[in-house]
Amino acid sequence: MNHQKRSRPAGGALCVLALLVSAAPGRAGQTRTWTEADYADFEKGISHNLSLRSDGLLMLAPRFQELYDTSSAYLWALTQDSQGNLYAGGGPGAKLYRLTPKGGKKVFAELEGLEIHALAVDRQDRIYAATSPDGKVYRILPNGKSEVFYDPKAKYIWAIAFDSHGNLFVATGDRGEVHKVAPDGKGALFFKSDETHVRSLVVDAQDNLILGTEPGGLVIRVSPAGQGFVLYQMGKREVTAVAVDRNGAIWAAAVGNKQPAPALPAVQPVAPVPVQPATPGAAVTVRPAAPPPSLATGAAVGVAGGSELYRIDPAGNPRKMWSNPQDLVYTIAFDAAGRALVGTGNKGYIYRIDSDTLYTALLNGSSTQVTDFHAGAGGRLYAVTANIGKIYEIGPGTDREGSIESDVFDAGNFSRWGRLSYEGKANGGVIRIAARSGNLDQPQKNWSPWSNTVSAPEGERVNCPPARFVQWRATLVAGPQGQSPALDSVDLAYLPKNVEPRIDDVEITPANYKFPPQATLVPSPQTLNLPPMGKQASAPARTLSLSLDTGTPSMQYAKGWIGARWSASDENGDTLVYTVEIRGEGETTWKKLKENLREKYLSWDSTAFPDGEYRVRVIASDAPSNPPAEALTATAESETFLIDNTPPRITGPTATRNGKQLTVRWQAADALTNVKKAEYSLDGGEWTVAPPVGGLADSRELAYELTLDNVAPGEHTIAVRVEDEYDNQAAAKTVVKQ
Repeated sequence: MNHQKRSRPAGGALCVLALLVSAAPGRAGQTRTWTEADYADFEKGISHNLSLRSDGLLMLAPRFQELYDTSSAYLWALTQDSQGNLYAGGGPGAKLYRLTPKGGKKVFAELEGLEIHALAVDRQDRIYAATSPDGKVYRILPNGKSEVFYDPKAKYIWAIAFDSHGNLFVATGDRGEVHKVAPDGKGALFFKSDETHVRSLVVDAQDNLILGTEPGGLVIRVSPAGQGFVLYQMGKREVTAVAVDRNGAIWAAAVGNKQPAPALPAVQPVAPVPVQPATPGAAVTVRPAAPPPSLATGAAVGVAGGSELYRIDPAGNPRKMWSNPQDLVYTIAFDAAGRALVGTGNKGYIYRIDSDTLYTALLNGSSTQVTDFHAGAGGRLYAVTANIGKIYEIGPGTDREGSIESDVFDAGNFSRWGRLSYEGKANGGVIRIAARSGNLDQPQKNWSPWSNTVSAPEGERVNCPPARFVQWRATLVAGPQGQSPALDSVDLAYLPKNVEPRIDDVEITPANYKFPPQATLVPSPQTLNLPPMGKQASAPARTLSLSLDTGTPSMQYAKGWIGARWSASDENGDTLVYTVEIRGEGETTWKKLKENLREKYLSWDSTAFPDGEYRVRVIASDAPSNPPAEALTATAESETFLIDNTPPRITGPTATRNGKQLTVRWQAADALTNVKKAEYSLDGGEWTVAPPVGGLADSRELAYELTLDNVAPGEHTIAVRVEDEYDNQAAAKTVVKQ
């Protein structure tokens, strides 16, 4: 199907808007749309009988019919004879199961060993089963009688396959060997590598062996004469499956992260490394031996690193076709159209590789792992699974009906639901979509019933009650000739109920500093960096930097100015504007300082206000984002603060001489704040700090007594000045003429 999504490119404004709507609450008063259109969106839903393509297209899945529940924990291998009988083997307990074309089911043979890991059938419909560990290859006759056919004297047998001459090849571990067994059961070592395991095996049309190894992750081609050649070294450690398509291309899947091996260079795909195993014992050296492959131990719980799938074309060029960070590939097959299918765990997915950029999550079985495929007649495909061991038939047609329940959408607020619409093609079938809503984040109970059904792409308004959460359900029904509808995206309009803004805190900034008209890096003689909201501002600092991380710019020194800042938010994400008012203690009316303010800070000239205690009130409004009738406000007040622009009062000073010493005395007092500093200057010299009597500047009234030594006779002028906590200064002088 040549299907194109609507003109909504990945980098476009509409796509960005949809992402924002899905990720965060929008603005109240404005209708928004919840859109689900991507693979990641639909993958979160719960689907039945639907396939999901990697570009986000939902279609009916192939029919996936259970044929035989063997009750074994796992089945590893599947094959079929010329009469259409299916044979499956697994474990624990090396049992071989047979399923006849008419549905007859039986345990066909019970062999010695823990499990059957590989199966093959010869031209006489005799079944060959390989057991592990310390296993053997058994031949089972059509009457079910079994006999040992070949013993490779190996710990594991991972795969077996016939060539066109009836020779059986046996891939083993833990010595990385392949044995060749003639039809009479006489066999010998055919190929050996220094890999620990020859993990997978297939024979191509020219009777070349295609091998996958572990732990080096090699794909090796071995000629009928035993000549080996490394086609590619995978980025993963264990090549679990190899297959050859109708065009002669090799497909290889590998799983698991490799362990560091610093001593050996990687094999480059553009320059395959030749192997010379024409005689038994020749080898390709990759790395030391490793433990048994992890996928062959049942659940593959400990395998980390996911999977990768490569296609190596007949000329030898490798190309990555698919990868997944979690799913582990067990088997590869091809559908009737020649497209690669991969069976995976540990979620039981079957993927179809449509191209090197497009794939489809074709099926999701109830079992944990899909472990082997077998292509049957008439486009049929069979699969076996593990946890639990069952035999399934895939196709050839699609299911008549499939459905998906979307992930639950959180609108962030109590919302009204509007038009439900979709994009897709019915293709002669039917697409039906409905919605339901609730105020719990799980829809199991206490949600509304499903709404009216939407069948036309343009949609209609759904009768879901207002709530915070919503979910849709889509049902796809095939056309008369089995044509599958295709669902591309689903949109649901909604309108959140407006919620009033929130003001968390209002702080008064230090006196005698003001905010610049806008945040700027222009140097200023004195600036004040404010800490994050809620932390006490330190003493004024002289710096040129800005407090960009706090959301407010650095303040510049400005005598007589004072400011406020606040933290505010809106649950709807609405744009807020602020009004700032001031009121003196004992007053009843708020006076407006500024309105329609967008910034969360303000400074003003406090010299226009009498000294005293004041409070500031901030009013936040979401009016820019809502109709006037629905706009809401929030209000918060600051703590009491002082405006103090009056300098301290100086009494004195007086000075007396005693020889070469001058004693200067004065008193300072301030009406509102402590006197923080006093200085003196002798005859216009530098100002020098003078401590108060007692040494502590901790009161509104302080006395000062200063003794100056070695003062020459004659007239002298002593100037004093004092400063309160708001930088208000007063000065006075006294003259000594002795």
